[in-house]
Amino acid sequence: MISWWLNNWPFLLDLLLAAGLAVLLFSRVKETRTLWLLRGYLFLVSLAWFVKRFDSLPITSELAGGLVLVCSLSLAILWQGELRRLMELLGTGRLAVLLGDTQKEFQSNTSTVSYLTEAAGKLSQNRRGALIVLDMGSDLRPEDFLYPGIPVDAYVSSELILNLFAADTPLHDGALLVKGNRIISAGVILPLSRQGISRYGTRHLAALGITERFDQCICIVVSEETGTLSLASQGRLERPITSSRLLDLLKDYSNSTPVKLVSKSTNSANSPENSSTSITPKDNLQ
Repeated sequence: MISWWLNNWPFLLDLLLAAGLAVLLFSRVKETRTLWLLRGYLFLVSLAWFVKRFDSLPITSELAGGLVLVCSLSLAILWQGELRRLMELLGTGRLAVLLGDTQKEFQSNTSTVSYLTEAAGKLSQNRRGALIVLDMGSDLRPEDFLYPGIPVDAYVSSELILNLFAADTPLHDGALLVKGNRIISAGVILPLSRQGISRYGTRHLAALGITERFDQCICIVVSEETGTLSLASQGRLERPITSSRLLDLLKDYSNSTPVKLVSKSTNSANSPENSSTSITPKDNLQ
């Protein structure tokens, strides 16, 4: 028995590493359709490996290898955003983010949540565009943005947020980066998403773009044209939302409670920031 293990240890090691990689991939995939594609691809890879072990099946082996190659190219096109993020995390050495072994809580106190909600509500009432990124464990760094912005390093307050997004300030077109109870930087330029280009404006595409690449951050968006409040998470956008809904969502995130954003419009007649406005598809920065 021991001799069998010693003679077959390369095969067993290969099998163990492949199983570990498969478990890691499945644990990181949350979308049902993506999970189906991944299962089908791994099945084809396993089938090709099994067929190639038989020297008497050269034609079948070549066909299986070609099919795996075609599927690999197709998945590289479909998952180009995810693959780019994977290479970025590997290149920067952030294995903790890749493995999901980071702090998933928002790590903010009640006052910070209240300040954020209050500022978003006032910006919505005044129809002043705003974009606030909340890092909940993605360990966002300057290289993750198109432009890292200007360092602020100040405690979150509604007055400071309103001043930073004032129309006559040079930083109002960018995003705020918030970690815990502090505003890290302002005027941050985020990568844009390619989804919904014809439906959303620049701010909403930026919110979708950063939350697509980093699943442990959320983004508050205030439309400059309509004053509509939105919240982006994991590449999904819930709009419009009321101030009370935003407060509930931020409290849930701060308590590390799983929150599912709905893509349907949920209007509220009691919301001052949404009751007098209509949703338009564009929110371009001016």
